[in-house]
Amino acid sequence: MFIPLHDANTLKHIKLQWVTLGLIAANIVVWLFTGLVASEQVSKATFVGLGYIPAVAFDYAVLPPSLELVPEPLTYITYAFVHSGFWHLASNMLFLWVFGDNVEDAMGHVRFLVFYLLCAIAGALCHGLVGTTSEAPLIGASGAISGVVAAYLVLHPRVRIWVLVFMRVPLPLPAFVPLVLWIGQQFVMLALDPDGGVSWGAHVGGIVAGGLLVVIMRRRGVPLLDREVVTPRAVRDRPGTAPVLVAIPGQQPRPRLPWDRR
Repeated sequence: MFIPLHDANTLKHIKLQWVTLGLIAANIVVWLFTGLVASEQVSKATFVGLGYIPAVAFDYAVLPPSLELVPEPLTYITYAFVHSGFWHLASNMLFLWVFGDNVEDAMGHVRFLVFYLLCAIAGALCHGLVGTTSEAPLIGASGAISGVVAAYLVLHPRVRIWVLVFMRVPLPLPAFVPLVLWIGQQFVMLALDPDGGVSWGAHVGGIVAGGLLVVIMRRRGVPLLDREVVTPRAVRDRPGTAPVLVAIPGQQPRPRLPWDRR
């Protein structure tokens, strides 16, 4: 439906989105070793051993010992770091790059990491509940990233983001326009095609978890739905800081705001 390209939403509480960058790096490294340089046999074994398999999780099937790469409960997390190919990885990481930094900013580094993993778990659980006897491994970060997208929508619905619509037309739109449409699509597709090649259940599980968790995991004072302006901490904590007036020809000067370019 759309591809996010960029937003102009500056960071207010952190200097750099360390966790977002770390998650992107971790996903790339896992893909390099399990996909790009690995043989086809090793890749398939990795998908099975690290992927989330509902039939195994709900005790309808058992993996051969040679394929048990991690203890079963850990596959609720490890599946989110495995991708089937470059474009699968790239699309997920692009969403994380555009939306993850501001959600991390609203929560802080540690809470954002916990939030991301909880959304991954919720995505796997919802996927499993949709088809408890399925023996197909679920892989990919889209469950966790769906939670990030939902959190961004709850925090910043009116921020303008550049999106590529239908892979052709770049448009600057308020975040709620493409994100509400995207989230709605996930629920509709889950109802229409629950057993398709895309795990709509994982997306929906991540969305529900992300929309709920952001309410309780955001920093104190961080507003929902952009109801107020949050001054960047670097300015708020600077003693003796006074507004700087900017003269505009033909207009009355106004105070310089923290996000104005200098």
